[in-house]
Amino acid sequence: MTALVSDVEVRHALVRSAHPLLDRPDDYAHLLRRLGHRRFVLIGEASHGTHEFYRERARITRDLIRSHGVTAVVIEGDWPDAARVNRYVLGASDDPDARSALSGFRRFPAWMWRNRDVLAFVEWLRRHNDAQGDPERKVRFHGMDLYSLQASIAAVLEYLDRTDPAEAARARARYACIEDVEGGQGASAGDAGQRYGHAVAYRGKAPCEDEAVAQLRSLRARAAGYLARDGATAEDEQFYAEQNARLVQDAEEYYHQMYRADVSSWNLRDAHMTGTLDALLDHLERGGGPARIAVWAHNSHLGDARATGMGYRGEWNVGQLLRQRYGNDVALIGMTTSSGEVTAATHWGDDPQRKQVRPARPDSYEGLFHAVGLERCWLDLSVPDVRDALAFPRLERFIGVIYRPETELVSHYAEARIADQFDAVVHIDRTGPVVPLERSVRWDLGEPPETFPTGL
Repeated sequence: MTALVSDVEVRHALVRSAHPLLDRPDDYAHLLRRLGHRRFVLIGEASHGTHEFYRERARITRDLIRSHGVTAVVIEGDWPDAARVNRYVLGASDDPDARSALSGFRRFPAWMWRNRDVLAFVEWLRRHNDAQGDPERKVRFHGMDLYSLQASIAAVLEYLDRTDPAEAARARARYACIEDVEGGQGASAGDAGQRYGHAVAYRGKAPCEDEAVAQLRSLRARAAGYLARDGATAEDEQFYAEQNARLVQDAEEYYHQMYRADVSSWNLRDAHMTGTLDALLDHLERGGGPARIAVWAHNSHLGDARATGMGYRGEWNVGQLLRQRYGNDVALIGMTTSSGEVTAATHWGDDPQRKQVRPARPDSYEGLFHAVGLERCWLDLSVPDVRDALAFPRLERFIGVIYRPETELVSHYAEARIADQFDAVVHIDRTGPVVPLERSVRWDLGEPPETFPTGL
């Protein structure tokens, strides 16, 4: 089919095909009829700090759980921190409420998961699970990222202390290689990985790859014995420990590669996240029933990298890898916005601020959606007229936990082919910030206007 070239044709195609979001229960009915049966439904976001992205993602996920058999929600968060939330939503923890269950998310940027929108979803998920008569119908909550090097080491040791003290002693000796790195003044547990990577890159420390691999192999080799002794009820605990050990292995490689000026650390991270999803799917299906997983992460991880500037640089991501492995059993949903406010930091490790999101560039997808009058809607990118309207590459905006509007073109835009990147896209033209559970005076004040202090 010939691509649409007329601005009028583009406008008509997008407006005619847009599904408005009216805050009604059936807003996403057509989307879920088309995509809800897939084993993986990946739901992205254009920033880590936009309230509407979290809200709409939660709405879609609740429908997937209630009507389409989704059995797990997996986030771009650390495995041990999310495991605490998982215990809470399954009714198996000592945490009195969802706020306490989320308190494991302490590493920057804590507001990604310690915000009001996630709190509301976790509370809903606990109520949903409490209403299930069959424990197997309860929905799990997991993380897939690899930044929790020290926390995952601690989780492996805690598990082995309970199940095999002799092996716990051997694990401590192996992991001492990673942990035996002196920190600088003010060093904390949260930057243990960076300290380790810096020591390998610049201070001559030998990498601890062999030790991390040996521990994962040992845990796997002993798994059958642990399960035979402790019974099927221990299967989850053994699986969680093995995932933490795999995380230590992958994080060790990630941190000792991260100081190299190439794409290897990005690819290692997304390969780890994809491997976590593979392992979780296999674990959930061991009982014989089908499993479906909803995944929450940034557009840059969940949109197919082959349709973006990332692919041109030799980078891959979760969306691409899952599409290559599972084909049409994967649904990719992106989200975009044109302007508003966002919760973000200026530098890594800074406190979050409420920042103004500059109006989208006219040569971007976000600018196009704004220009044709799309306010709150979703687009099915498989519709031929829509694909034709979006046939030519445009810029697309990516805001992570850092937002620097003064260098926006260089820092936050990249070329993409959105109809190949996603199966559907949700567009909210003007958006607001997520509200952190720990608000600061700086966040409450927001950014001063650009004319401050003159007022002109």
